Amino acid sequence: MVRSALKSKRRIGEGPVRGATYIPAASVLAASLLASLPIVSQNGWFPDFGFLALIGWRLLRSEPFPAWWAAPMGFWNDIVTGAPIGMSVTLWTAVIVGLDIADRRTLFRDYWLEWAIAVLLLFINEGLQLQVAAWMGAPLPISTLVPPLLISAASFPLFAWAIGRVDHWRLGRV
Repeated sequence: MVRSALKSKRRIGEGPVRGATYIPAASVLAASLLASLPIVSQNGWFPDFGFLALIGWRLLRSEPFPAWWAAPMGFWNDIVTGAPIGMSVTLWTAVIVGLDIADRRTLFRDYWLEWAIAVLLLFINEGLQLQVAAWMGAPLPISTLVPPLLISAASFPLFAWAIGRVDHWRLGRV
């Protein structure tokens, strides 16, 4: 234990990195920018990266950003992804408030329960996008919901791991 402390380049009592309170929101905004990668497909099979990052941060910690930050981050996601303005704003705010309420009601959460919560929220997100597309005159078959949902559900553990690593760096725990 003493040797590991001697190997560390950090000093005892060194705190979080500068701007640590803004890193969670910045990472969600950066994840939303992944939608602007030059990926060409006929159907939208890729997940909503910003929503995955938001869920990952919120399930990891309840305090990284206040609930009202979900609206501006959702607005940014709507602008970047080309979704109708207000869709992510409404959904992300409802998700943050719903998870705040769920945190007060549950006694414990393990990895599998968090994954199930994430899959449920991803299903709601994809279903809402499908419904909004139908309201705008683009009725899509429900089978178009399956690929992005499966890819999102399978990639959530990767996002949760990456967010955990960023959180360790942010808090200075390297």
